[in-house]
Amino acid sequence: MELDLDTIKRIVREVITTRSDEIDCGKCFDELDRFADLVLAGKNAAEALPMVQDHLEHCPECREEFEALYEALRTMD
Repeated sequence: MELDLDTIKRIVREVITTRSDEIDCGKCFDELDRFADLVLAGKNAAEALPMVQDHLEHCPECREEFEALYEALRTMD
């Protein structure tokens, strides 16, 4: 498998920014509803749940799940 330069840069960036206290996708998913509720309420979700915020910044799959949940909740209000 051959990697292009952008993929290599992304991998290196992820390795450099990895923290020892990160949460995994399962734990992030468990907190997505709370995170979305805080965002909808206009509160600082990143401050309240910093580990979720950090995970969402590094995991496109969880970010996509959050955005879908957020949009669904937003349209319900």
